[in-house]
Amino acid sequence: MPYYITYGEFQKHLKDYYTRTGNRLQFTEMSDYLYKKGLLQETNTPSTPEGFFDDMTDDEFEQVINSLTLTLSATWETPVKSAVQESDIIPLTRDVFVIRHPRYTRPQNHMHNYFEINYVAQGQCNFIFEKVKRIMHEGELCIIAPSSEHDIIIEDDSTVFTIIIRKSTFDTTFFSLLSRRDLLSYFFRTILQDDSHANYLLFFAADNVWLKKIIRNLIGECNKSDSYSNHCCINWVNLLFSSLLRNYSKTIQFYNYQLGSDFSLVLQYIQHNYQALSLSALAKLFHYSEPHLCTLIKQNTGYTFTNLIKRLRMADAVDYLLNTDLKVSEIAEKIGYNSADHFSRVFRATYKISPQEYKKKNKKQNLPFVPFSC
Repeated sequence: MPYYITYGEFQKHLKDYYTRTGNRLQFTEMSDYLYKKGLLQETNTPSTPEGFFDDMTDDEFEQVINSLTLTLSATWETPVKSAVQESDIIPLTRDVFVIRHPRYTRPQNHMHNYFEINYVAQGQCNFIFEKVKRIMHEGELCIIAPSSEHDIIIEDDSTVFTIIIRKSTFDTTFFSLLSRRDLLSYFFRTILQDDSHANYLLFFAADNVWLKKIIRNLIGECNKSDSYSNHCCINWVNLLFSSLLRNYSKTIQFYNYQLGSDFSLVLQYIQHNYQALSLSALAKLFHYSEPHLCTLIKQNTGYTFTNLIKRLRMADAVDYLLNTDLKVSEIAEKIGYNSADHFSRVFRATYKISPQEYKKKNKKQNLPFVPFSC
């Protein structure tokens, strides 16, 4: 039998318990505590948010969250799990589920078989990943891959929203978005696909107004129960990922269990300096031998350094051809070729068509460009 309580009431009891005893409880432990105290309701009076929340202040939206209803399991005395499954937390009818992360909970490192996104909307939190702690600040967003041991601890009244996505949904619905022409997107797709090792992506979104609007509306949609709600939630997450990759790709850091965190800087440097970058200069800058750097690039992107640079140039060339009125000579200069003739020869060898013909054909037919497919 399910029981009910509002977010606000549940959070108040967590904070009061900590203030009174100096101890913290995990979510399931607090659920048991409230059940034994008779503080849960057997009937649900749902509060369904209506409209959009773009113009609300943080305090006003906090009141909306506090009015929402939590549905708690009727199975009590359940031990706290270190391995959480999708079925433990995501409703059956949902592909995406969003909560405000509870504050004042007891630390408990855990892992799960779904993707988790944590967004610091206000204040800060402690992020523990593979037993290493860092502080996440307001505006930062972290995507945690399955099979990664981690924890989020909020020690004050900061606000962190947690988005939970089924792995199957991520693979089928959002995965293609992470394979755009951006090298980092391509690499992230690779590391997030491998759920045998711990990985995370961290975005530093200092100007977070748009992200906050997306996540607010995602939360509101997640608390509706009509037949359109799940599909709308998926679309809001698509907007979230698109915004992250469009606006914050230069700020991304990642952790890869096998490589460590330093290689992310190499990839960022390649992405933003490929126009005039040599292997020897890159190896010297990051203190790798050239053969070892070649091996790392090949293992983690699937391409040699030379082929990778060419593909990045061609991907940007297509973008310029389809979305600007730049001349071929101007495009050649922007992507690092010394002459328009050299650029045209490489482009024709890659796409079997000249840059001018490609632009005319694809603009006329409005065909989509599939990056890294040639």
